[in-house]
Amino acid sequence: MLEKAMDAPAGIDAVKAIGTVSKDDYRTVVEPLIDDARREGRRIRLLCEIGPEFTSFTPGAAWEDLKVGVGAMRLFEGCAVVTDAGWIRESTRLTGFLTPCPVRVFGIQERDEALRWLASLPEGPGISHRLTESGVLVVEVAQPLRTQDFDALTRTVDTWLETHDELAGVVIHVRTFPGWENIGGLFRHVRFLRDHHRKVGKIALAADSKVAALVPQLANHFVRAEVRRFAHDELEDAVAWAAGPPLR
Repeated sequence: MLEKAMDAPAGIDAVKAIGTVSKDDYRTVVEPLIDDARREGRRIRLLCEIGPEFTSFTPGAAWEDLKVGVGAMRLFEGCAVVTDAGWIRESTRLTGFLTPCPVRVFGIQERDEALRWLASLPEGPGISHRLTESGVLVVEVAQPLRTQDFDALTRTVDTWLETHDELAGVVIHVRTFPGWENIGGLFRHVRFLRDHHRKVGKIALAADSKVAALVPQLANHFVRAEVRRFAHDELEDAVAWAAGPPLR
């Protein structure tokens, strides 16, 4: 069975697997949890504890787990799996990289650490962005890119494009590129570029990493926009260039 743990701090939902977990357990414990989050407009930070009392999942429970995950994963801000079972630890590590939210595995003795990790997760998008009056989207990147980041960017860009033909430009301001949190973030990044790159006049990268110097040459083969690199401390110059008239 699945039971909801009542000792989790505010902002964290916790469930514990005991004995055999069935399809009905998901319907009585997990689905109401998700429904409450949707109704309250909040995201879910879930601690799932699978201790020595757990014995197995029924086939119906495995299918329900997959179905619930596909339908509600975008609601999750993070998931901590607390278990000493080797096969669960390994399978979670393998599949965790494919999910759009961060997933970490902890031992049974590390439950408090798992709760602290969930509480420490950043709220909302992991990057900040602003749209200038001239139609330049300025994106500040300080940590690995997440699915939520591109959801937020998409909302901003699509709202602008409802009344304009294109963005004048996009300026990416980053000291060194931190990569993606997981493959879900990478795929969402690719989709964002696919859907919007033809509606952007210029792209400026204000960064100091050595790799950044190669970006304009590479990007010009894949995007319609003009691409130029600036130093990290030349953000104002980058925004002014992106707002200016196209050169081609």
